[in-house]
Amino acid sequence: MRLTVLGGGGFRMPLVYRALLDDTGDEAGRCTELVLYDTDPHRLDAIRAVLAEQAGGRPTAPAVRATTHLDEALRGADFVFSAIRVGGLEGRASDERIPLGEGVLGQETVGAGGVLYGLRTLPVALRIAERIATVAPDAWVINFTNPAGMVTEAMQRVLGDRVIGICDSPVGLCRRAARAVGADPDRAVYDYVGLNHLGWLRRVVVDGRDRLPQLLGDTAALESFEEGKLFGAEWLRALGALPNEYLHYYYFNREAVASIRQSPATRGEFLREQQARFYETAGSGTPGALTAWERTRLEREATYMAESREATGGWERDTCDLDGGGYDRIALAIMRAIARDERATLILNVRNRTAVPGLDEDAVVEVPCLVDAGGARPLATGAVAPDQLGLMLSLKAVERSAIEAATTEAGSDSGIARGAALRALALHPLVDSVKVAGRILDASGALARS
Repeated sequence: MRLTVLGGGGFRMPLVYRALLDDTGDEAGRCTELVLYDTDPHRLDAIRAVLAEQAGGRPTAPAVRATTHLDEALRGADFVFSAIRVGGLEGRASDERIPLGEGVLGQETVGAGGVLYGLRTLPVALRIAERIATVAPDAWVINFTNPAGMVTEAMQRVLGDRVIGICDSPVGLCRRAARAVGADPDRAVYDYVGLNHLGWLRRVVVDGRDRLPQLLGDTAALESFEEGKLFGAEWLRALGALPNEYLHYYYFNREAVASIRQSPATRGEFLREQQARFYETAGSGTPGALTAWERTRLEREATYMAESREATGGWERDTCDLDGGGYDRIALAIMRAIARDERATLILNVRNRTAVPGLDEDAVVEVPCLVDAGGARPLATGAVAPDQLGLMLSLKAVERSAIEAATTEAGSDSGIARGAALRALALHPLVDSVKVAGRILDASGALARS
């Protein structure tokens, strides 16, 4: 089985390769060839050095080849894992810094920063989808490119349900909640509903009994893990659910913005400098590339959402917080389920169909799905609380306006594209003025660079 990774020179690529190395299935359903595609040959060289060390002494390690030619990478692929970052970390830093200059949230996927990232990424993602349709029409696409829900929905317009979006945040939340009630995370059933980076865990069912009410009533247990510390027991009890960590930017927006603005660097600026040091030293034939990568990775994870933690007391991440969902394991689980017809239930980003009442059937949602050889099918969620559905509808309108801007710009109608892009920014709940949205759009040059 051949897996092609778009953005194969990305920093987290060794996590995917590690998961492939640990897969002990038969060869027919196991990845035997890994193709790395990236536009930056130097980054490919550095990551290949890490992967070579990982494969040492592993005779069944997937063969690795790298290319900077998209069609060559796609040809013959059974699965395509998309993890591109259009504009690199320099683009991310700009997406974050420009909104902050207007006093609104600057974050990679949430708020104005997320819209800017989407406007820059969507045209590229759509071109990639068109090449997949031509060169590898039978391939399954696993999308991790952010903003994941927005990008997945756009790519589905070209490739249909063969595009499945993934994120590790919901899985990490579910597993931490199960451990907090003393349950084995692999034996629990989770009721989760939302959009990417905008979801809620509503039930944790163990042996037929929902344990979430017990957790909500136990302040010590509730505040023993990341989401409990971020939101606080009082607010979680008021909600009656456990929000995805990214909802901290909505529920505590003023505090989050103040904390980010007081930081010496945004998250994108920090990662840009941190990863630059790694890529400068790693390369083919460089000893210790794996050690350097692992050291950088641990620092990256320990500092994840540092500004939000600072805004809620300045606490450090515990071991249980660092052990998240593992997007690499989620991607492998999808591949296993489809290639081997091994049924699995996973929280994924897929077309709604009729799973979430209140959203249309083509809206990409993030919900538990049944996955097998036929792909991923969402499980019915039941009624959604009005406050949750309201936010989901608002954000879906933002996502679709951004997609409209990207597709219209491709057709060279810049006036309509600008209107859609402005709507995407101004309708976002975390952007407080149409004039602010217009200034952010102009400062970003988002349409000109797409």
